[in-house]
Amino acid sequence: MRPNIIFLMTDQQRWDCIGRYNKYIHTPTIDKLADEGIVYSQAVCQAPMCVPSRYSMMYGLYPSQLGIRTNSGGITNEELLPVDPLPELMRQAGYQTAGFGKTHWNHNTKEVPEPSARGFEHRAIGLTRESGHYEQGAVMMGDSHPERLQAYTEETNNYGDGEENANGYIGCTSMIPMNYHRDGWVAEQCLQFIEDGGIDSERPLFLYLSFLKPHAGYNVPKQFEELYRLEDIPDIQQPPWETESDTHLAATDALNQGSLNDYREKRDAWEAMSPLERRQSTLRYWANCSWLDHYFGQVLERLRERGVLDHALIVFCSDHGEMLSERRFRFSKYCLYDSSVRVPLLLSGSYIAEDQRGTTDERMAELIDLVPTLSNVAGLPRNLMLPGLDLLGQEVRSGTFCEFHGKGVPVHSAPAYMWRTKEWKLIMYLDGAIGNPLSNHQEAFGELYDLINDPNEWNNVYSDDAYARIRERLKTDLLMHLAVAWAKAPAFYDRRGLVGLKPYRGNLI
Repeated sequence: MRPNIIFLMTDQQRWDCIGRYNKYIHTPTIDKLADEGIVYSQAVCQAPMCVPSRYSMMYGLYPSQLGIRTNSGGITNEELLPVDPLPELMRQAGYQTAGFGKTHWNHNTKEVPEPSARGFEHRAIGLTRESGHYEQGAVMMGDSHPERLQAYTEETNNYGDGEENANGYIGCTSMIPMNYHRDGWVAEQCLQFIEDGGIDSERPLFLYLSFLKPHAGYNVPKQFEELYRLEDIPDIQQPPWETESDTHLAATDALNQGSLNDYREKRDAWEAMSPLERRQSTLRYWANCSWLDHYFGQVLERLRERGVLDHALIVFCSDHGEMLSERRFRFSKYCLYDSSVRVPLLLSGSYIAEDQRGTTDERMAELIDLVPTLSNVAGLPRNLMLPGLDLLGQEVRSGTFCEFHGKGVPVHSAPAYMWRTKEWKLIMYLDGAIGNPLSNHQEAFGELYDLINDPNEWNNVYSDDAYARIRERLKTDLLMHLAVAWAKAPAFYDRRGLVGLKPYRGNLI
């Protein structure tokens, strides 16, 4: 009997912002899921920004395989989709599919007035139809409750694009009701679906609940701010140097003046603050995490009351992390350092074998592993073109991969690729823009960090001869990993089908 699958997701939640890794943070729902499931402690996203990370997770392919490398990307022509996304796979497997909140397909409703919901049969999205998030048949907050969305917009009107300017990260104590917030409305829609008999008892359920926070802005309901004391909030450690140099992040700053100006704006604001004022921003970020945890708890309790969790697999993850003023007051994501690329990831619920509950899996995990894992749980055949692994199986990879192409505005940066083990991180990058002739790139640059002794990634030992053997081994691992992944997908046309991609057991011919 196939289990119900409950997929819980946040936006921009650091890997260490759950109770398992932070004794001060209040996430009782996620903590309970961790105690009853498997925590993947080394999980990373495949791109440190929303759109390519979510596309990659939903399709099980790397961003470069999909062609979606920055937040400016998005596939609007359904005929160009290289594989079916996760909700459609679940629908094909006979699941009822209900999606609440953000997917971030970046639809263009001017080109396609009714963009596909890509497998979701029931859909609710806490934004407007004009936002680029509308999907066919979706209930939109801007249609059902425009007055609530207007009140939210007015409260955040000085937070800038994506609510990510300095004001957005400073935040405020919210003065509007919780269900006037976009996430509050989404949670309300999900609870209403459960309580009003929306669940089809004849089919297993795939329920996807995805919130917009703890991503900035930090306008947080008072009751969640009051869970914390400023005295308990740690100061964010800063590096011994004042300026980023000889890193992929410095190369991005040099190429993109807008990105550099955005950084300078926040740095100027934070350098003018007192330590307690800086802590207030961290407190509100944590409070956002607690607020969403509260909604997850409400939804799971309603599902439990209706017997949905009697046989269920529960997923929790985020799409990427948040720098939270590290590296001389950097915020947001847009880099390959651990605070940006590591993500919380766990599998829980009654489907998990008893001897695995409450365990930590230190295998090198990626968000692309969710498609093969959930496909197997749903009884679907494995797509051998996908580079992901079954998280509930025994497969092991030697490291994890993430790629970064700058912000994509006004130009795409030349690529930066990360290969990470538990002990080491290698970053390889080219200087300048991706459109430059190859002859302009005189050499590849690199970063190498000892994650055990230098977890903040402040000391780049790439050029140190003492680490040459480790550096070259990781470079080979990265190259071979990409060579195999890109050889298999997004298309593999062979007269013998996908048999050539199966693990070789001998006597195949």
